[in-house]
Amino acid sequence: MQLFKPKYTSLSDEELMKSLSKGNQGAFDELYNRFYGQLLGYFKNMLWGDREKAEDMVHDIFAKIIKNPAYFDTDRSFRTWLFSVASNMCKNEYKKQAVRKNTSTGVEEHRGISSNSNVLSEVQDFQFQEAFEKSLANMDEKHREVFALRHLDGLSMKEIADVMQINEGTVKSRLFYATKFLAEKLKVYNPVLNY
Repeated sequence: MQLFKPKYTSLSDEELMKSLSKGNQGAFDELYNRFYGQLLGYFKNMLWGDREKAEDMVHDIFAKIIKNPAYFDTDRSFRTWLFSVASNMCKNEYKKQAVRKNTSTGVEEHRGISSNSNVLSEVQDFQFQEAFEKSLANMDEKHREVFALRHLDGLSMKEIADVMQINEGTVKSRLFYATKFLAEKLKVYNPVLNY
């Protein structure tokens, strides 16, 4: 009989998956807490800013994990594996959307401006954020995915290469192109160019 519950926060992701495969609910809760925000951001960036669709995808991926934790190969990095699964889910969603002829949800997120701060600064931040999201959404999926994995989710070049099953040189090339594309689209917000 175990007198103390294991301290899940000190376990690696891979150790948590091993514990989960033995039916330990606490291990799942810790993985969920660690990755929910990252996955939500990833899916939102990859799925045209659709928060509702992103939340559905996050719940789907965690449902897959809890339903069949043995699906994870414990010799791999959990994070890399998780984003590989997420990437494949996005590709499947792109295919579904292509069949539906890219119909729009028509739902836009409402953002407010607080009255107790610098309104001009908030308006500029809001405009930049909208322009950034629009530019990211207009980028082709392979470049958008590399940019999101690197700059929004913090994966290394090697992890991105593993997730996307491409070599690191291709990752660097796509990242360069994505950064150049965004810099061009957002140059109006660059104070150096607008001095």
